[in-house]
Amino acid sequence: MFDIFKSMIKEEWRMHSSLFGHSGFALFPVFIFLFTFFVSLVLPVFREIVTDAQIALGMHYIFLLAGGMVGAFGLMGREFMNRRFGQASLIAYSSRVLPVSERFIFANFLGKDVVYYFILYILPFVAGFALAVKFVPAGNFGASAILLTLLLTLSLSFMIGISAIFFLSTVYAHSGKILLLCLFAASFLLLHISGNLNQGTFYSLPSLSFFLVPSENQLLLSGVLILVPSALSLIFLKIDFPQAQKSFSNSFSKLCRYLGSYRYAAFVAKDSLDLKRSEGGLGKIIFSFVLPLLLVWTLLSALGKVIPALSTLTLFALVLGVLSSSMYNWLTEYDIFSSYAFLPLKASDMIKSKLNSYLILNLVPLVIFTLLTLKKDPLSLIPSLLLFLTISLYMVSVLVYLTGLSPSINLYNGKTFALYMLSVMPLLMLNIILSMFGPYYALVDLLLIPVALYILGKGFRKWDRNECRCF
Repeated sequence: MFDIFKSMIKEEWRMHSSLFGHSGFALFPVFIFLFTFFVSLVLPVFREIVTDAQIALGMHYIFLLAGGMVGAFGLMGREFMNRRFGQASLIAYSSRVLPVSERFIFANFLGKDVVYYFILYILPFVAGFALAVKFVPAGNFGASAILLTLLLTLSLSFMIGISAIFFLSTVYAHSGKILLLCLFAASFLLLHISGNLNQGTFYSLPSLSFFLVPSENQLLLSGVLILVPSALSLIFLKIDFPQAQKSFSNSFSKLCRYLGSYRYAAFVAKDSLDLKRSEGGLGKIIFSFVLPLLLVWTLLSALGKVIPALSTLTLFALVLGVLSSSMYNWLTEYDIFSSYAFLPLKASDMIKSKLNSYLILNLVPLVIFTLLTLKKDPLSLIPSLLLFLTISLYMVSVLVYLTGLSPSINLYNGKTFALYMLSVMPLLMLNIILSMFGPYYALVDLLLIPVALYILGKGFRKWDRNECRCF
């Protein structure tokens, strides 16, 4: 039965390497290693501002969220493969033709994700960190035993994230309405408690607690948070094999009438229907965006009490700008330009249509951010909104230039991801530093608008040339 696990590992590599190229994808963990190494070289500077415990907190929550994102991507794999490769599918969704149970297949699927992304993400991250501490004073992080513990606890955080998403997907498979109701309730709860949390609340994550103060109880609790949701997901696993073809009423014409007669109305209507009718539907906005966003707000609210010099609203505006750019990924996730090759369109026309849809979707984070800013500090509403809008525009312009209509694919290329990080990380760090001097320093980011428009123009011309070569 180990053959299924090995086949899934091979399948994961072949799927990614066929999309990104063998060398491009192989460079991805190398980039993570180098990025972590160079960032860790300035660890002594960070330790003048934050404690070792706060650095550890950041690491563990990053991998907790990474586990959640990997789990969500894996569970959308069937639709992704169908849209990109016709009737191709993942082994996990082929249980009808395999002489083993669906539960056994999905248990292997879960184990495959843990092993595969441990090698791809966690191992190079810890290796880069471990190499850096050989060259700089690292305090408590310098000991080999601590680094081995870090490898274990980051893996636990990652697995907690995967198992939680796997469990939520099982709840959704049985009743999407119940899940959405729970997510709405969780969103309101996060908003309610965001102003009442103390820093100790976030250190209660068992994997983080075990790293800071090794304890059998915390290790056991980490195992419970991984095994119980995973076991419940497998016990109540539900895979639908629809017998009839889905049919929908004609909503396209109605949407086009609502949007008017401007140039990209038909494309925006199509994007809206694609998002609504894909797996998860409009629930993706709640599940993949609003809930993580409110979790980030809760974390930053607590962080503001720990490090008063950092502006919670500025940090949130930066995070929101980065997260909102991911909505461009949603809009291009299942669309390929070859589907429109017979139409008198250029690649830039398709990108512009996606940007129109992107602007409409950005109303969601804009409303959320406005409400939270009015609650937190109404006087800083204007500079905070300008910061969010300019960062969002800049982020999506860099995405367009580097990845065109395939950001979900091209960003996994090691070289492209390195260029992306080099384009955005210095800017984000500069804004964090400027935020310590007051909110109105965000007005400096207005200079990003002409830069972003210039990058967009270059991106349009670049992808027009590339698509012409293809055809």
